[in-house]
Amino acid sequence: MTLIRYNNNRELDTLQRQMNRLFNDVFPSTFERNIRELSSIPAAEISETNEAVLLKLEVPGMKAEDLDIHVTKEAVYIRGERKQEMVSDDKGMTQSEFRYGKLERKIALPSLVDNTNVAAEYKDGIIHLTIPKAEDEKNKVVKVNFG
Repeated sequence: MTLIRYNNNRELDTLQRQMNRLFNDVFPSTFERNIRELSSIPAAEISETNEAVLLKLEVPGMKAEDLDIHVTKEAVYIRGERKQEMVSDDKGMTQSEFRYGKLERKIALPSLVDNTNVAAEYKDGIIHLTIPKAEDEKNKVVKVNFG
C-alpha cells in the first residue's frame, strides 16, 4: 500500500481564486471601472472648413428620440440613454457585453459658431452635425509679427 501525503494547499488556492473572482465581480478594479466609463462616452470626430465645423458622433444602437443635443457658441453637449431590451426566455442563459445606461459628453468647438442654423443627420448610429461658423470667425484675419 502506498501512502500519499495530503496537500491542503491546492484546496486553499482554489478557495482563494474563487474569493478573488467574487470580489472582482462585486468590486471591479479601477481599470475596469474606467473602461466602463469610457465606453459610455460617444466617440467623436471633428473637422473644420472655412465655412463650418463638422462633427460626427458615434452612438450605435440608439434611437434619435433617445438623444438630447444642445449646441452653444463654444461647445456641443450630448446626452442620451441606451436602454436594455428585456427579452424573456425561460430556456438557456444570456451573457452580454453591451453597455447600457446614460451617456454624456461635452465637445469644445475649435471656433465660435452660429448655433441657430445647425444641420443634423442621423444614419446607421452616426450623428452628423454641420455647424456654420459665426461671421466674425469667417472674416477673422490675424497678423503675424516677426521679432
